[in-house]
Parts: sequence; structure tokens; C-alpha cells
Amino acid sequence: MIEELVTAGVALASVGTVYAMAAARVVKQYERGVVLRLGKLRSGVRGPGFTMIVPFVDRLQKVNMQIVTMPVPGQDGITRDNVTVRVDAVIYFKVVSAADAVIQVEDYRFAVSQMAQTSLRSIIGKSELDDLLSNREKLNQGLELMIDSPAVEWGVSIDRVEIKDVSLPETMKRSMARQAEADRERRARVINADAELQASKKLAEAAGVMSEQPAALQLRLLQTVVAVAAEKNSTLVLPFPVELLRFLERAQQPAQQPAQQVAPPASQAQQSSDRTAPTQQSLPEAQQLPIQPQELSAQAQQLLAQWQQSMQEQLPPVETPLDPDFGGSKSGQD
Repeated sequence: MIEELVTAGVALASVGTVYAMAAARVVKQYERGVVLRLGKLRSGVRGPGFTMIVPFVDRLQKVNMQIVTMPVPGQDGITRDNVTVRVDAVIYFKVVSAADAVIQVEDYRFAVSQMAQTSLRSIIGKSELDDLLSNREKLNQGLELMIDSPAVEWGVSIDRVEIKDVSLPETMKRSMARQAEADRERRARVINADAELQASKKLAEAAGVMSEQPAALQLRLLQTVVAVAAEKNSTLVLPFPVELLRFLERAQQPAQQPAQQVAPPASQAQQSSDRTAPTQQSLPEAQQLPIQPQELSAQAQQLLAQWQQSMQEQLPPVETPLDPDFGGSKSGQD
């Protein structure tokens, strides 16, 4: 009798242990448990920790409450301005209602993925190429609203949606590169023209100031000469002023006339005394006139000789080929 009671006790303990092991469940911190008893949803959602269910009657389904990162496969589409593109995106979402995620939709991950692909193709068809390339924030917000509207009924909240990459055909890339290059060239020409306009205004003002003071133009010429002479890789040739030549001509004319009067011919010196008196009276005047012009003529000739010497030093020597038929040869003299 006692042995039968012991055997029955051991059997009950074993059944209880098996029942406890079958009924025991552990829900992790980032999970929630949805219990279906005989296919009917229980009102309470099991939180994280240890929990018990009725074996063979209840079925516990765990739902992950973490944020899920799901890549959206690349979608080919045609934009509003008839450009073929391929757009990749990524979606971030999480489950906010575990019971709705289990009851309202068969597989909420697959449903969100398909909705994201459909919405992405719709966004591509409604947008232009420039919006896809430069105005992505607005497109991301519109894409998020399109996916979040049906996902709310599934107990899923869309955290954010980002467009990762926009692939363009090679021909379109080359066309866009040429367009960008033309735009930059246009801006460069406009900036250059604006700079020339400002420079012309300043040069006009400078010319007005120099016209009032002629010496300023000469000073500017000397500054240019100094700037060019700083680089010793070129030969500098200065123009000879025409005013100096005219000054030399004026200085030589008075010097020639007194020389003719001072040395008259011998036949004229033996003429009558009537002509001698005026000549003697004119000699002091002739001797007084060439005093200053002769000095000026000597100085001008000295300056001219110095300038010619400096020009010969600066200019390279010219080698004259020896020609046997040249007039200066011995055959020419013969």
C-alpha cells in the first residue's frame, strides 16, 4: 500500500514537473507576449519576465518591440520630367501595439516592406529629377506619411524613411556634367565682365586726373619702366622724345647764322667805308647773340651723344655680312 502511494506521488510529481515545464515561458525585456487561448486573444499582454500559460490550450507569441532597420530594394521608375532613375531607400520602424501586429496583419515586416516599395515608386513618379537630387528631406517626409498611414492600423509606427542613393544613366550624368560646366563658365564670364566694367571706371577716373596734370603721365611712364626693368630677362628700349629734337634744331639755327657773319669773304672786306661802318656796328650784336645759343647747342649735342651711346650699349650689335660685290671693297674702289 505504501509503495503504491509512493509510486503515485512520484508520478504526480513528474506530471507536475512536466506541466510546469510546458507552462513556463520567459519574455525578454525588449519583447511582449501575446496569448491566444484556444485561438482567442487574451486581454492582457504579457510583459518581460517569467510567465505561465496553460499547456496545450494557450499559445504565446512573442513580438519584438525594438526599432527595425529594413532596407528597401532599389526601385526603377520614371520621374515627372521623363528621366529613368533607380532609387534605394531605408526605413526605420517599430511595433507599438503587439496585439495589433499579431491580429491585424499576417506578417507585419513583409507588409511594411511591400508598402515601402510601392510608396517609393509613387514618389519617384510624382517628383522631378532635381527634387530627388537636392530636395530629399521633403521627399523623405512625404514617403514617411505614405507608409505610416496604413501601418498605424497594424500596430507599427514608422520612425523615419531615408532615400539612400539615386542612380542615373551614364548619358544623363554626362549631360548634367556639361550643364554644370556651362553654368560655371557663364558665371565666370559675368564676373569677368563685371570686373572689367569696374576697372574701366577706375581707369577713366585716373585718366581724368592725369589729363589735369601732364607730369602725372610721365611719372606713370617712369613707374612702368621701373617695373619692367626689375625683370632682367628682357631688353628695354626707351622712345626718344620729339620735343628734344625740336629743341636741338632751334639751338643750332642761331649758331649757324653768326658763324657766317663773323667770317666774310676777303673781297667783301675791301669794299667802301660806307659798308664798313654798319658792319662794325653789327659785329658787337652778332658777337652777343651766339653766346647763349652756342652753349645750349653744345649741351644738347652732348646729351644726344650720351643717349646714342646708351642706346648702342642696350641694343645688340648687328653683324654685317661681307659681300664681295659691296662698294666698300677693293674691287669697288678699283
